Amino acid sequence: MKAIAVTDQAAGTAGMMLEERPQPEPAGNDVLVEVHASGFTPGELTWPGTWTDRLGRDRRPSIPGHEVAGVVSALGYGTRGLSVGQRVFGLAEWTRDGTLAEYVAVEARNLAPLPGDVDFTVGASLPISGLTAWQGLFVHGRFEAGQSVLVHGAAGGVGSMVTQLARESGAYVIGTGRAADRQTALDFGAKEFVDLDNEALEDIGGVDLVFDVIGGDIGKQSAGLVRAGGMLVTIAGPPEVQPTEGLAVDFVVEADRTQLGEVVQRVRDGRLQTNIAQVADLDEAVAAFNPTERVKGKTIIRVRP
Repeated sequence: MKAIAVTDQAAGTAGMMLEERPQPEPAGNDVLVEVHASGFTPGELTWPGTWTDRLGRDRRPSIPGHEVAGVVSALGYGTRGLSVGQRVFGLAEWTRDGTLAEYVAVEARNLAPLPGDVDFTVGASLPISGLTAWQGLFVHGRFEAGQSVLVHGAAGGVGSMVTQLARESGAYVIGTGRAADRQTALDFGAKEFVDLDNEALEDIGGVDLVFDVIGGDIGKQSAGLVRAGGMLVTIAGPPEVQPTEGLAVDFVVEADRTQLGEVVQRVRDGRLQTNIAQVADLDEAVAAFNPTERVKGKTIIRVRP
């Protein structure tokens, strides 16, 4: 099968190559997915699981990508809940070869049915962004209607999902980002916007929930914005500064079939928009991951027409 492989962590996305690789075999409780579309997060090239297996053994050359939408083509021993020919989407495991390939083996529990009226490219854009937003808000952030939510990177892949889900659930949303992102964040549902290059976060005052995707100095400043009893939720690593009167939690997104169903239903209803910046074919993937200009949103690789 054709696949995008990477062997040199230091080379980043420029070190990716289109190669012929063996088609994977589904293990027990796996399904083999014929990939139609794949999502990719550049940050995954820094994750240990991209380069090693569960036992810490080097598994290069690695096939990156963890978001997938496609069709089940085979079942592993003992697999239940899905069937051959079924449209699915979801998350591939962090320590196994990923979805930038014509086929990928995935644990069945990590996939959810993809409705026939949702395009494969849309399905592949949802797992990481949608689940991260859902879990950060409702699982770890303990969000309640009527709260104020500060969303960093509100025009990005994750931030735009957080903004929309929070707005739909009754939040007063304040988005942040670069000046050029202001209108996009407002279109997604933010009521206010802070230009991080030219405006001060401190001017916002206290909020009930901060959703941080940036970390560093922004994460440190954000801790001081959490009201008493509020939450700082981050995917940028353990917070360096804790809120004085609130709580902080960092988390790694996990696959969840029920939550995937909630997210995709909102897409079908028109309550949730994806943030796809570009779609490229597998042959063009390396060039798409190394753009000459800034890309606002997710890059999705269409593996099959």
